[in-house]
Amino acid sequence: MMPRRRNSRGAGGCDFNLTANPTRPETILWTPEALPSVVCLIATPDGLADRKLALPPGDLASLQAGLGSDQIVELHGGRMRVRKSVSADQSVAVLLPLDQLFDIRAAAALRLWRSLTGRKPGPDPGALTKERRNRLILALRALDARLEKASYPDIASALFDTSPISKRDWISHELRDQTGRLVRLGFSMMRGGYRQLLLYPYRRRI
Repeated sequence: MMPRRRNSRGAGGCDFNLTANPTRPETILWTPEALPSVVCLIATPDGLADRKLALPPGDLASLQAGLGSDQIVELHGGRMRVRKSVSADQSVAVLLPLDQLFDIRAAAALRLWRSLTGRKPGPDPGALTKERRNRLILALRALDARLEKASYPDIASALFDTSPISKRDWISHELRDQTGRLVRLGFSMMRGGYRQLLLYPYRRRI
């Protein structure tokens, strides 16, 4: 039986397996309810699949034999989160709730299937793009500067490595709107928006 989840006062929810060791990031396993890219493995129902089409033994056997019901699997250069409700001697199926996040769950399952068949899983759809990472870095730098009472023109000059901008020029400056958006993003992240990164690039549809 899995431990009950607890809510952290003032810090949002606690949607990961509490048996994980918080001092070891590689053991933190988010629940399928919180992260739709977790692949849930179950025993194949009778009459659903032809056993002649089963995957050859190998990575699948090692996956089934792994300790624990929740684990992070690394196959052919890809890292995937898996929850298992199947024993080592059972045929394996993937459980896909038919909800508004079905496409995300299906994509995660397909990525695992590619790995198990000896193929490259492909890029992780949940990974931050380089452009998104750079934008978040700029937003946090803008937040730090604003918390230190820096003016918007000074923030723009520092972020974009431009010459000092006068108050007069700032009114119509091309960086004015961009800098404002970065500052607002930084404050939004500080006030709890950082939790949205757990589902990036997913969108809450429920």
